[in-house]
Amino acid sequence: MRIINEETMKEGVTHLTRIDPHLREVVSKYGPPPIWGRAPGFPSLLKIILEQQVSLASAQSAYDKLLDTVQKLTPESFLTLSDEELKKIGFSRQKTKYCRNLAESIQEKHIDLDSLNTMPDEQVAETLTSLNGIGPWTAGIYLLMVLRRPDVWPRGDLALLKALKEVKGLDDVPDNETAYEIALAWSPWRAVAARILWHHYLSTR
Repeated sequence: MRIINEETMKEGVTHLTRIDPHLREVVSKYGPPPIWGRAPGFPSLLKIILEQQVSLASAQSAYDKLLDTVQKLTPESFLTLSDEELKKIGFSRQKTKYCRNLAESIQEKHIDLDSLNTMPDEQVAETLTSLNGIGPWTAGIYLLMVLRRPDVWPRGDLALLKALKEVKGLDDVPDNETAYEIALAWSPWRAVAARILWHHYLSTR
């Protein structure tokens, strides 16, 4: 099973900049994008849940406070924290519920995150979205950044939609279906295309 690493990243960028002049312009202007990889496991998935519908800075702040509180972040250590403690750290009531459910599901062996490493993309997404609070975007980001699968397109990512409008010169920010259709042209390197678009988004703000 192929994953994104330095070698495959170069291969993907080379392919995409050859077939798409808009992506070629981004790479020419800002250079190739970072891999933005994350370690597999509970901490990364919890952090992605924290990042749902908030700024990355806000999620990072809450995550850093959580690490300061528990020292080593595991399902067991997370479940020792009260709702009040999590609220002070920066967890909303909803995200407290989602992350507790994730921690309990791992602790009770309803889900094994290590087993995701060898599953096909569709099965990973199906397994993750079976958990309350994990939708297509969260599953997509886990596939793209943690498992580093090369052909993942995270539906519903607002930064990607805004970047698509700017890079492609569209009149409006595309909806999720339109963005998905555009991204099909970048298969089997959609995860690399997403990184190029994020690179544009972050470099222009």
